[in-house]
Amino acid sequence: MSMMNNDSSLHTLLVGIDAACDRVLEPLFEADEIPTLESIYQDGTSGPLESQIPPWTASAWPSLYTGMNPGKHGVYGFLSFDGYDWDVVNATDVHERTLWELLDRHEITSAVVNVPVTHPPREFDGALIPGYTAPEDPDCHPEGLLEDVRAEIGEYRVYPDKNVADLGQAYTDCVRMRGEAFRYLADEYEPEFGFVEFQATDSIFHERPDDEAAIRSIYREVDRQLSEILEATTPTNVIVASDHGMGPYDGQEFRINEHLRNAGLVKTRRGGRGMPNWATVRDGNLKEGDDTTRYESGVAERAMATAAGFGVTSQRIGAVLERLGLDEVVAAYAPAGLVNAGATQVDFPKSTAYVRSRIELGVRINLEGREPDGVVEPAEYEEVRTEIIDALRSVTTPNGRPVFEAVRPREEYFHGPESEHAVDIVTIPADFDHFLSATLRDETFGPPSEPWNHKLEGTVAARGDDIDHDAGVGNAHLFDIAPTVLSTFGLAVDERMDGESLPCVEPAGTRQYPRFDGTRSVETADEGVEKRLADLGYLE
Repeated sequence: MSMMNNDSSLHTLLVGIDAACDRVLEPLFEADEIPTLESIYQDGTSGPLESQIPPWTASAWPSLYTGMNPGKHGVYGFLSFDGYDWDVVNATDVHERTLWELLDRHEITSAVVNVPVTHPPREFDGALIPGYTAPEDPDCHPEGLLEDVRAEIGEYRVYPDKNVADLGQAYTDCVRMRGEAFRYLADEYEPEFGFVEFQATDSIFHERPDDEAAIRSIYREVDRQLSEILEATTPTNVIVASDHGMGPYDGQEFRINEHLRNAGLVKTRRGGRGMPNWATVRDGNLKEGDDTTRYESGVAERAMATAAGFGVTSQRIGAVLERLGLDEVVAAYAPAGLVNAGATQVDFPKSTAYVRSRIELGVRINLEGREPDGVVEPAEYEEVRTEIIDALRSVTTPNGRPVFEAVRPREEYFHGPESEHAVDIVTIPADFDHFLSATLRDETFGPPSEPWNHKLEGTVAARGDDIDHDAGVGNAHLFDIAPTVLSTFGLAVDERMDGESLPCVEPAGTRQYPRFDGTRSVETADEGVEKRLADLGYLE
Protein backbone atom coordinates (compact mmCIF):
# COMPACT_ATOMS: atom_id res chain seq x y z
CA MET A 1 0.00 0.00 0.00
CA SER A 2 1.43 3.36 -1.00
CA MET A 3 1.34 5.85 1.87
CA MET A 4 1.33 8.97 -0.35
CA ASN A 5 0.87 9.94 -3.96
CA ASN A 6 3.31 12.01 -6.00
CA ASP A 7 1.32 15.24 -5.98
CA SER A 8 0.51 15.94 -2.34
CA SER A 9 1.18 14.96 1.23
CA LEU A 10 -2.55 14.34 1.82
CA HIS A 11 -3.15 10.63 2.10
CA THR A 12 -6.73 10.51 3.41
CA LEU A 13 -9.31 13.29 3.32
CA LEU A 14 -12.41 12.95 5.50
CA VAL A 15 -15.27 15.21 4.44
CA GLY A 16 -18.05 15.64 6.99
CA ILE A 17 -21.39 16.83 5.60
CA ASP A 18 -23.77 17.32 8.49
CA ALA A 19 -27.22 15.73 7.99
CA ALA A 20 -26.45 14.46 4.47
CA CYS A 21 -28.53 11.45 3.43
CA ASP A 22 -30.13 9.92 0.33
CA ARG A 23 -33.32 11.93 0.86
CA VAL A 24 -31.34 15.15 0.44
CA LEU A 25 -28.59 14.07 -1.97
CA GLU A 26 -30.49 12.12 -4.62
CA PRO A 27 -32.57 15.05 -5.95
CA LEU A 28 -29.36 17.09 -6.14
CA PHE A 29 -27.61 14.28 -8.01
CA GLU A 30 -30.50 14.00 -10.44
CA ALA A 31 -30.39 17.74 -11.11
CA ASP A 32 -26.58 17.66 -11.64
CA GLU A 33 -26.20 20.25 -8.88
CA ILE A 34 -23.27 18.57 -7.09
CA PRO A 35 -21.11 16.76 -9.71
CA THR A 36 -18.00 16.41 -7.53
CA LEU A 37 -19.87 14.66 -4.75
CA GLU A 38 -21.78 12.57 -7.26
CA SER A 39 -18.52 11.41 -8.84
CA ILE A 40 -17.30 10.08 -5.48
CA TYR A 41 -20.53 8.11 -5.09
CA GLN A 42 -20.46 6.84 -8.68
CA ASP A 43 -16.75 6.03 -9.01
CA GLY A 44 -16.23 4.77 -5.47
CA THR A 45 -18.42 2.86 -3.06
CA SER A 46 -21.24 4.17 -0.91
CA GLY A 47 -24.29 3.35 1.17
CA PRO A 48 -26.37 4.31 4.20
CA LEU A 49 -24.52 5.13 7.41
CA GLU A 50 -26.44 4.30 10.57
CA SER A 51 -26.08 6.98 13.19
CA GLN A 52 -25.96 6.42 16.92
CA ILE A 53 -28.38 7.09 19.72
CA PRO A 54 -28.84 10.01 20.13
CA PRO A 55 -28.37 11.09 16.48
CA TRP A 56 -27.55 14.73 17.14
CA THR A 57 -24.53 16.77 16.09
CA ALA A 58 -22.83 17.42 19.43
CA SER A 59 -22.76 13.75 20.43
CA ALA A 60 -22.53 12.11 17.01
CA TRP A 61 -19.39 13.85 15.74
CA PRO A 62 -17.34 12.89 18.83
CA SER A 63 -18.57 9.31 18.29
CA LEU A 64 -17.44 9.48 14.66
CA TYR A 65 -14.00 10.88 15.41
CA THR A 66 -13.30 8.64 18.42
CA GLY A 67 -14.95 5.47 17.10
CA MET A 68 -16.61 5.05 20.48
CA ASN A 69 -20.09 5.33 21.98
CA PRO A 70 -21.03 8.24 24.28
CA GLY A 71 -20.62 5.97 27.30
CA LYS A 72 -16.89 6.15 26.61
CA HIS A 73 -16.32 9.66 25.25
CA GLY A 74 -18.92 11.28 27.52
CA VAL A 75 -20.86 13.68 25.27
CA TYR A 76 -24.62 13.00 25.03
CA GLY A 77 -25.90 16.26 23.59
CA PHE A 78 -25.25 19.97 23.40
CA LEU A 79 -25.42 20.27 27.17
CA SER A 80 -23.32 18.83 29.96
CA PHE A 81 -24.83 18.58 33.42
CA ASP A 82 -23.28 18.99 36.84
CA GLY A 83 -26.08 17.98 39.13
CA TYR A 84 -29.01 20.11 37.97
CA ASP A 85 -26.82 22.84 36.47
CA TRP A 86 -25.88 22.85 32.81
CA ASP A 87 -23.40 24.26 30.36
CA VAL A 88 -22.81 23.88 26.62
CA VAL A 89 -20.38 21.03 25.91
CA ASN A 90 -16.87 21.63 24.65
CA ALA A 91 -13.75 19.60 23.88
CA THR A 92 -12.88 19.15 27.55
CA ASP A 93 -16.04 17.04 27.84
CA VAL A 94 -14.64 14.54 25.28
CA HIS A 95 -12.87 11.95 27.41
CA GLU A 96 -11.37 9.86 24.64
CA ARG A 97 -8.58 10.41 22.16
CA THR A 98 -9.59 11.88 18.80
CA LEU A 99 -8.70 10.45 15.42
CA TRP A 100 -6.05 13.11 14.79
CA GLU A 101 -4.57 12.53 18.25
CA LEU A 102 -4.25 8.83 17.48
CA LEU A 103 -2.56 9.65 14.19
CA ASP A 104 -0.24 12.00 16.06
CA ARG A 105 1.00 8.99 18.04
CA HIS A 106 2.17 7.60 14.70
CA GLU A 107 3.83 10.89 13.71
CA ILE A 108 1.13 11.66 11.15
CA THR A 109 0.20 15.32 10.73
CA SER A 110 -3.44 16.44 10.46
CA ALA A 111 -5.41 19.52 9.40
CA VAL A 112 -8.89 19.78 10.96
CA VAL A 113 -11.44 22.46 10.08
CA ASN A 114 -14.86 23.17 11.60
CA VAL A 115 -15.40 19.84 13.37
CA PRO A 116 -17.93 20.22 16.22
CA VAL A 117 -16.93 19.97 19.88
CA THR A 118 -13.22 20.60 19.31
CA HIS A 119 -12.84 23.84 21.29
CA PRO A 120 -10.63 24.42 23.17
CA PRO A 121 -8.19 22.43 20.98
CA ARG A 122 -5.75 19.95 22.43
CA GLU A 123 -2.10 19.55 21.45
CA PHE A 124 -1.26 17.41 18.41
CA ASP A 125 0.95 17.59 15.34
CA GLY A 126 -0.99 19.74 12.92
CA ALA A 127 -3.57 22.51 12.79
CA LEU A 128 -7.17 22.83 13.98
CA ILE A 129 -9.90 25.44 13.61
CA PRO A 130 -12.84 24.47 15.88
CA GLY A 131 -16.47 24.20 14.81
CA TYR A 132 -19.84 24.16 16.58
CA THR A 133 -19.98 24.99 20.31
CA ALA A 134 -16.84 27.12 19.86
CA PRO A 135 -17.14 30.89 20.32
CA GLU A 136 -17.11 33.11 17.23
CA ASP A 137 -13.43 33.91 17.76
CA PRO A 138 -12.18 30.53 18.95
CA ASP A 139 -8.81 29.47 20.22
CA CYS A 140 -7.14 27.46 17.48
CA HIS A 141 -4.14 25.17 17.34
CA PRO A 142 -1.45 26.30 17.07
CA GLU A 143 -1.99 29.58 18.90
CA GLY A 144 -2.44 32.49 16.53
CA LEU A 145 -3.67 30.30 13.67
CA LEU A 146 -7.00 32.11 13.28
CA GLU A 147 -5.23 35.42 12.74
CA ASP A 148 -3.05 33.79 10.08
CA VAL A 149 -6.09 32.31 8.34
CA ARG A 150 -7.95 35.62 8.32
CA ALA A 151 -4.88 37.41 7.02
CA GLU A 152 -4.73 34.92 4.16
CA ILE A 153 -8.39 34.44 3.15
CA GLY A 154 -10.16 37.42 4.73
CA GLU A 155 -13.19 36.90 6.95
CA TYR A 156 -13.57 33.57 8.74
CA ARG A 157 -16.64 32.89 10.87
CA VAL A 158 -17.76 29.89 12.93
CA TYR A 159 -21.42 30.94 12.66
CA PRO A 160 -23.26 32.69 9.82
CA ASP A 161 -23.38 36.47 9.76
CA LYS A 162 -26.90 37.39 10.81
CA ASN A 163 -26.41 40.86 9.36
CA VAL A 164 -26.55 39.33 5.88
CA ALA A 165 -30.17 39.68 4.77
CA ASP A 166 -30.14 36.46 2.74
CA LEU A 167 -29.73 33.55 5.18
CA GLY A 168 -28.83 31.20 2.35
CA GLN A 169 -26.01 33.55 1.34
CA ALA A 170 -24.79 33.79 4.95
CA TYR A 171 -24.56 30.00 5.15
CA THR A 172 -22.98 29.75 1.69
CA ASP A 173 -20.32 32.22 2.82
CA CYS A 174 -19.53 29.95 5.78
CA VAL A 175 -19.15 26.96 3.48
CA ARG A 176 -16.74 28.93 1.28
CA MET A 177 -14.68 29.90 4.34
CA ARG A 178 -14.30 26.25 5.36
CA GLY A 179 -12.88 25.29 1.98
CA GLU A 180 -10.56 28.28 1.74
CA ALA A 181 -9.27 27.74 5.28
CA PHE A 182 -8.66 24.04 4.70
CA ARG A 183 -6.72 24.67 1.50
CA TYR A 184 -4.59 27.22 3.32
CA LEU A 185 -3.83 24.75 6.12
CA ALA A 186 -3.10 21.97 3.63
CA ASP A 187 -0.57 24.20 1.91
CA GLU A 188 1.04 25.45 5.12
CA TYR A 189 1.15 22.24 7.16
CA GLU A 190 1.33 19.56 4.45
CA PRO A 191 -0.89 17.15 6.44
CA GLU A 192 -1.22 13.46 5.66
CA PHE A 193 -4.77 13.46 7.13
CA GLY A 194 -7.37 16.13 6.53
CA PHE A 195 -10.83 16.56 8.05
CA VAL A 196 -13.17 19.33 6.95
CA GLU A 197 -16.77 19.52 8.15
CA PHE A 198 -19.66 21.47 6.64
CA GLN A 199 -22.37 22.37 9.18
CA ALA A 200 -24.61 24.62 7.08
CA THR A 201 -26.12 21.55 5.41
CA ASP A 202 -27.80 20.77 8.73
CA SER A 203 -28.56 24.24 10.09
CA ILE A 204 -30.55 25.38 7.06
CA PHE A 205 -33.08 22.59 7.66
CA HIS A 206 -33.62 23.74 11.24
CA GLU A 207 -34.26 27.31 10.14
CA ARG A 208 -35.61 27.14 6.58
CA PRO A 209 -36.51 23.55 5.65
CA ASP A 210 -38.73 24.75 2.79
CA ASP A 211 -36.16 27.13 1.31
CA GLU A 212 -35.13 24.94 -1.61
CA ALA A 213 -33.09 27.72 -3.22
CA ALA A 214 -30.97 28.17 -0.08
CA ILE A 215 -30.49 24.41 0.35
CA ARG A 216 -29.36 24.02 -3.25
CA SER A 217 -27.08 27.05 -2.99
CA ILE A 218 -25.41 25.65 0.14
CA TYR A 219 -24.86 22.22 -1.41
CA ARG A 220 -23.55 23.73 -4.64
CA GLU A 221 -20.98 25.65 -2.59
CA VAL A 222 -20.03 22.49 -0.66
CA ASP A 223 -19.47 20.77 -4.01
CA ARG A 224 -17.45 23.71 -5.34
CA GLN A 225 -15.23 23.79 -2.28
CA LEU A 226 -14.76 20.03 -2.35
CA SER A 227 -13.77 20.23 -6.02
CA GLU A 228 -11.17 22.88 -5.27
CA ILE A 229 -9.84 20.94 -2.27
CA LEU A 230 -9.45 17.79 -4.37
CA GLU A 231 -7.72 19.72 -7.14
CA ALA A 232 -5.35 21.43 -4.72
CA THR A 233 -4.49 18.41 -2.56
CA THR A 234 -5.12 15.31 -4.75
CA PRO A 235 -5.62 12.98 -1.77
CA THR A 236 -4.96 9.27 -2.18
CA ASN A 237 -8.29 8.51 -0.51
CA VAL A 238 -11.42 10.54 0.16
CA ILE A 239 -14.18 9.51 2.57
CA VAL A 240 -17.47 11.40 2.81
CA ALA A 241 -19.59 10.86 5.92
CA SER A 242 -22.53 12.45 7.72
CA ASP A 243 -23.39 12.29 11.40
CA HIS A 244 -27.10 11.56 10.83
CA GLY A 245 -29.82 12.09 8.26
CA MET A 246 -32.55 14.68 7.90
CA GLY A 247 -36.20 14.46 6.99
CA PRO A 248 -39.79 15.54 7.60
CA TYR A 249 -41.52 14.88 10.92
CA ASP A 250 -45.07 13.89 10.04
CA GLY A 251 -46.10 12.67 13.48
CA GLN A 252 -46.80 14.46 16.75
CA GLU A 253 -44.83 16.50 19.24
CA PHE A 254 -44.81 14.54 22.48
CA ARG A 255 -44.07 16.64 25.56
CA ILE A 256 -42.62 13.96 27.71
CA ASN A 257 -42.16 16.09 30.85
CA GLU A 258 -45.84 17.00 30.65
CA HIS A 259 -46.64 13.28 30.47
CA LEU A 260 -44.42 12.62 33.49
CA ARG A 261 -46.06 15.50 35.34
CA ASN A 262 -49.48 13.98 34.74
CA ALA A 263 -48.12 10.73 36.16
CA GLY A 264 -46.96 12.54 39.31
CA LEU A 265 -43.26 12.04 38.55
CA VAL A 266 -42.34 15.59 37.52
CA LYS A 267 -42.85 18.43 39.98
CA THR A 268 -42.87 21.99 38.71
CA ARG A 269 -42.21 25.55 39.80
CA ARG A 270 -42.46 29.05 38.37
CA GLY A 271 -39.28 30.99 37.73
CA GLY A 272 -35.69 30.14 38.53
CA ARG A 273 -33.08 28.76 36.16
CA GLY A 274 -34.73 25.40 35.64
CA MET A 275 -34.76 24.02 32.12
CA PRO A 276 -32.48 25.63 29.55
CA ASN A 277 -34.79 27.89 27.54
CA TRP A 278 -34.87 30.93 25.34
CA ALA A 279 -35.33 33.29 28.26
CA THR A 280 -32.00 32.26 29.77
CA VAL A 281 -29.96 32.63 26.60
CA ARG A 282 -31.57 35.41 24.56
CA ASP A 283 -28.95 38.04 25.37
CA GLY A 284 -27.28 39.93 28.20
CA ASN A 285 -30.36 41.89 29.27
CA LEU A 286 -32.52 38.84 29.72
CA LYS A 287 -29.81 36.47 30.90
CA GLU A 288 -28.63 38.76 33.66
CA GLY A 289 -32.16 39.87 34.52
CA ASP A 290 -31.42 43.58 34.41
CA ASP A 291 -34.29 45.49 35.90
CA THR A 292 -35.80 48.46 34.13
CA THR A 293 -38.29 51.07 35.13
CA ARG A 294 -39.83 51.06 31.64
CA TYR A 295 -41.44 47.64 31.94
CA GLU A 296 -45.19 47.48 31.32
CA SER A 297 -46.25 44.17 32.81
CA GLY A 298 -49.62 43.82 31.17
CA VAL A 299 -48.27 44.22 27.63
CA ALA A 300 -45.37 41.80 28.10
CA GLU A 301 -47.44 39.19 29.85
CA ARG A 302 -50.12 39.29 27.18
CA ALA A 303 -47.45 39.00 24.47
CA MET A 304 -45.90 35.95 26.11
CA ALA A 305 -49.32 34.37 26.67
CA THR A 306 -50.33 35.03 23.07
CA ALA A 307 -47.14 33.43 21.73
CA ALA A 308 -47.69 30.36 23.91
CA GLY A 309 -51.30 30.16 22.77
CA PHE A 310 -50.15 29.88 19.18
CA GLY A 311 -47.87 26.98 20.08
CA VAL A 312 -44.62 28.92 19.91
CA THR A 313 -42.17 26.93 22.03
CA SER A 314 -39.59 28.81 24.00
CA GLN A 315 -36.69 28.25 21.62
CA ARG A 316 -38.69 29.86 18.84
CA ILE A 317 -39.88 32.94 20.74
CA GLY A 318 -36.66 34.80 19.99
CA ALA A 319 -36.90 34.10 16.26
CA VAL A 320 -40.56 35.16 16.15
CA LEU A 321 -39.91 38.39 18.03
CA GLU A 322 -36.94 39.11 15.77
CA ARG A 323 -39.06 38.70 12.64
CA LEU A 324 -41.66 41.06 14.14
CA GLY A 325 -38.97 43.55 15.06
CA LEU A 326 -39.79 43.23 18.76
CA ASP A 327 -36.71 41.41 20.06
CA GLU A 328 -34.91 44.53 21.24
CA VAL A 329 -38.13 45.88 22.76
CA VAL A 330 -38.59 42.77 24.87
CA ALA A 331 -34.92 42.73 25.84
CA ALA A 332 -35.18 46.35 26.98
CA TYR A 333 -38.52 46.15 28.78
CA ALA A 334 -38.75 42.69 30.28
CA PRO A 335 -36.30 41.50 32.92
CA ALA A 336 -35.37 37.81 32.89
CA GLY A 337 -37.23 37.17 36.12
CA LEU A 338 -40.50 38.15 34.50
CA VAL A 339 -39.91 36.07 31.37
CA ASN A 340 -38.90 33.04 33.42
CA ALA A 341 -41.90 33.57 35.66
CA GLY A 342 -44.07 33.17 32.59
CA ALA A 343 -42.78 29.64 32.05
CA THR A 344 -43.49 26.62 34.20
CA GLN A 345 -40.27 24.69 34.74
CA VAL A 346 -39.29 21.31 36.05
CA ASP A 347 -38.39 21.41 39.72
CA PHE A 348 -35.43 19.05 39.50
CA PRO A 349 -34.81 18.44 43.22
CA LYS A 350 -38.44 17.53 43.93
CA SER A 351 -39.08 15.36 40.86
CA THR A 352 -38.77 11.59 40.65
CA ALA A 353 -37.75 11.59 36.98
CA TYR A 354 -37.53 14.13 34.17
CA VAL A 355 -36.16 14.94 30.73
CA ARG A 356 -33.25 17.35 31.06
CA SER A 357 -32.72 18.10 27.36
CA ARG A 358 -34.84 16.68 24.55
CA ILE A 359 -31.90 15.67 22.35
CA GLU A 360 -30.56 13.33 25.04
CA LEU A 361 -33.49 11.12 23.99
CA GLY A 362 -34.34 9.88 27.41
CA VAL A 363 -35.44 10.21 31.01
CA ARG A 364 -33.13 10.79 33.96
CA ILE A 365 -34.08 9.46 37.40
CA ASN A 366 -33.47 11.73 40.39
CA LEU A 367 -31.38 9.15 42.20
CA GLU A 368 -30.31 9.63 45.80
CA GLY A 369 -26.53 9.69 46.16
CA ARG A 370 -26.02 10.57 42.51
CA GLU A 371 -28.05 13.75 42.09
CA PRO A 372 -27.63 16.63 44.55
CA ASP A 373 -31.15 16.24 45.97
CA GLY A 374 -32.06 12.75 44.84
CA VAL A 375 -35.43 11.41 45.99
CA VAL A 376 -35.30 7.85 44.60
CA GLU A 377 -33.44 5.49 46.92
CA PRO A 378 -30.91 3.17 45.24
CA ALA A 379 -32.88 0.14 46.40
CA GLU A 380 -35.92 1.47 44.49
CA TYR A 381 -34.06 2.45 41.32
CA GLU A 382 -34.77 -0.63 39.19
CA GLU A 383 -38.40 -0.79 40.25
CA VAL A 384 -38.99 2.89 39.44
CA ARG A 385 -37.13 2.60 36.13
CA THR A 386 -39.06 -0.50 35.07
CA GLU A 387 -42.39 1.16 35.90
CA ILE A 388 -41.50 4.21 33.79
CA ILE A 389 -40.27 2.05 30.90
CA ASP A 390 -43.46 -0.02 30.90
CA ALA A 391 -45.65 3.08 31.03
CA LEU A 392 -43.82 4.89 28.21
CA ARG A 393 -43.82 1.85 25.94
CA SER A 394 -47.60 1.91 25.81
CA VAL A 395 -47.99 5.61 24.98
CA THR A 396 -49.85 6.29 21.73
CA THR A 397 -50.66 9.47 19.84
CA PRO A 398 -54.25 10.77 19.73
CA ASN A 399 -54.75 8.83 16.49
CA GLY A 400 -53.46 5.61 18.03
CA ARG A 401 -49.91 5.48 16.65
CA PRO A 402 -47.13 4.32 19.00
CA VAL A 403 -44.96 7.23 20.07
CA PHE A 404 -41.88 5.12 20.66
CA GLU A 405 -40.06 2.53 18.61
CA ALA A 406 -38.11 1.52 21.71
CA VAL A 407 -37.98 2.41 25.41
CA ARG A 408 -35.05 0.63 27.02
CA PRO A 409 -32.50 0.82 29.84
CA ARG A 410 -29.48 2.95 29.03
CA GLU A 411 -27.02 0.07 29.26
CA GLU A 412 -28.41 -1.32 26.01
CA TYR A 413 -26.94 1.71 24.21
CA PHE A 414 -24.17 3.12 26.38
CA HIS A 415 -21.23 1.33 27.91
CA GLY A 416 -18.02 2.74 29.29
CA PRO A 417 -16.69 4.87 32.13
CA GLU A 418 -18.92 7.86 31.23
CA SER A 419 -22.20 5.89 31.23
CA GLU A 420 -23.18 7.34 34.59
CA HIS A 421 -23.82 10.67 32.86
CA ALA A 422 -26.35 9.18 30.43
CA VAL A 423 -30.10 9.19 30.79
CA ASP A 424 -31.41 6.19 32.70
CA ILE A 425 -34.13 5.37 30.16
CA VAL A 426 -33.57 5.74 26.41
CA THR A 427 -36.66 6.77 24.43
CA ILE A 428 -36.48 6.37 20.64
CA PRO A 429 -39.39 7.87 18.69
CA ALA A 430 -41.03 5.64 16.10
CA ASP A 431 -39.25 6.13 12.74
CA PHE A 432 -37.93 9.42 14.17
CA ASP A 433 -41.25 10.79 13.00
CA HIS A 434 -42.36 12.21 16.36
CA PHE A 435 -40.78 15.29 17.91
CA LEU A 436 -39.85 14.75 21.57
CA SER A 437 -39.96 17.92 23.65
CA ALA A 438 -38.91 18.68 27.22
CA THR A 439 -41.21 21.70 27.47
CA LEU A 440 -44.15 21.88 29.87
CA ARG A 441 -47.44 22.82 28.25
CA ASP A 442 -51.06 22.16 29.15
CA GLU A 443 -51.35 19.61 26.34
CA THR A 444 -49.21 16.49 26.07
CA PHE A 445 -49.43 16.36 22.26
CA GLY A 446 -49.26 18.99 19.55
CA PRO A 447 -47.83 19.60 16.08
CA PRO A 448 -44.04 19.20 15.76
CA SER A 449 -42.17 22.40 16.59
CA GLU A 450 -39.87 21.72 13.65
CA PRO A 451 -41.25 20.26 10.40
CA TRP A 452 -37.85 18.70 9.55
CA ASN A 453 -35.38 17.18 11.97
CA HIS A 454 -32.83 14.45 12.44
CA LYS A 455 -33.22 10.91 11.11
CA LEU A 456 -31.16 7.87 12.01
CA GLU A 457 -29.81 7.06 8.54
CA GLY A 458 -26.98 9.19 7.19
CA THR A 459 -24.59 8.42 4.34
CA VAL A 460 -21.02 7.34 3.62
CA ALA A 461 -18.98 7.18 0.41
CA ALA A 462 -15.32 6.33 -0.23
CA ARG A 463 -12.99 6.45 -3.22
CA GLY A 464 -9.24 6.00 -3.58
CA ASP A 465 -6.20 3.82 -4.04
CA ASP A 466 -6.72 2.07 -0.71
CA ILE A 467 -10.48 1.63 -1.22
CA ASP A 468 -11.80 -1.63 -2.67
CA HIS A 469 -14.74 -0.20 -4.57
CA ASP A 470 -16.24 -3.63 -5.17
CA ALA A 471 -16.24 -4.62 -1.50
CA GLY A 472 -18.82 -2.02 -0.53
CA VAL A 473 -19.48 -0.42 2.83
CA GLY A 474 -21.58 -3.24 4.34
CA ASN A 475 -23.84 -2.30 7.23
CA ALA A 476 -21.91 0.86 7.93
CA HIS A 477 -22.22 2.53 11.33
CA LEU A 478 -21.04 5.89 12.59
CA PHE A 479 -18.52 4.15 14.87
CA ASP A 480 -16.84 2.58 11.81
CA ILE A 481 -15.49 5.83 10.33
CA ALA A 482 -12.51 6.32 12.65
CA PRO A 483 -11.35 2.68 12.29
CA THR A 484 -11.72 2.99 8.50
CA VAL A 485 -9.53 6.11 8.38
CA LEU A 486 -6.86 4.40 10.48
CA SER A 487 -6.95 1.40 8.17
CA THR A 488 -6.29 3.59 5.12
CA PHE A 489 -2.95 4.37 6.79
CA GLY A 490 -2.30 0.69 7.53
CA LEU A 491 -2.62 1.38 11.25
CA ALA A 492 -4.10 -0.92 13.89
CA VAL A 493 -7.40 0.18 15.41
CA ASP A 494 -7.77 0.93 19.10
CA GLU A 495 -9.27 -2.22 20.61
CA ARG A 496 -11.61 -0.07 22.70
CA MET A 497 -13.32 1.36 19.62
CA ASP A 498 -16.89 0.22 19.11
CA GLY A 499 -16.63 0.20 15.31
CA GLU A 500 -14.51 -1.64 12.78
CA SER A 501 -13.11 -0.89 9.35
CA LEU A 502 -15.63 -0.85 6.52
CA PRO A 503 -15.33 -3.83 4.15
CA CYS A 504 -13.90 -1.58 1.42
CA VAL A 505 -10.65 -1.01 3.39
CA GLU A 506 -8.25 -3.76 4.41
CA PRO A 507 -7.99 -3.81 8.21
CA ALA A 508 -4.64 -3.77 9.95
CA GLY A 509 -5.76 -5.46 13.17
CA THR A 510 -6.29 -3.99 16.61
CA ARG A 511 -3.98 -2.97 19.41
CA GLN A 512 -4.15 -1.52 22.88
CA TYR A 513 -3.47 2.20 23.06
CA PRO A 514 -2.81 3.92 26.39
CA ARG A 515 -6.00 5.30 27.90
CA PHE A 516 -6.58 8.97 27.32
CA ASP A 517 -5.60 10.72 30.54
CA GLY A 518 -8.07 13.54 30.02
CA THR A 519 -8.02 17.27 30.53
CA ARG A 520 -9.54 19.52 33.16
CA SER A 521 -13.08 20.52 32.22
CA VAL A 522 -13.61 24.20 31.50
CA GLU A 523 -16.87 26.09 31.12
CA THR A 524 -18.21 27.18 27.77
CA ALA A 525 -20.41 29.90 29.31
CA ASP A 526 -20.69 31.78 26.03
CA GLU A 527 -23.97 33.61 25.41
CA GLY A 528 -23.39 33.76 21.66
CA VAL A 529 -23.03 29.99 21.45
CA GLU A 530 -26.08 29.43 23.65
CA LYS A 531 -28.22 31.83 21.61
CA ARG A 532 -27.18 30.13 18.39
CA LEU A 533 -28.21 26.73 19.76
CA ALA A 534 -31.51 28.19 20.96
CA ASP A 535 -32.20 29.71 17.55
CA LEU A 536 -31.70 26.29 15.95
CA GLY A 537 -34.03 24.58 18.41
CA TYR A 538 -31.35 22.65 20.31
CA LEU A 539 -32.24 24.56 23.48
CA GLU A 540 -35.98 24.76 24.11
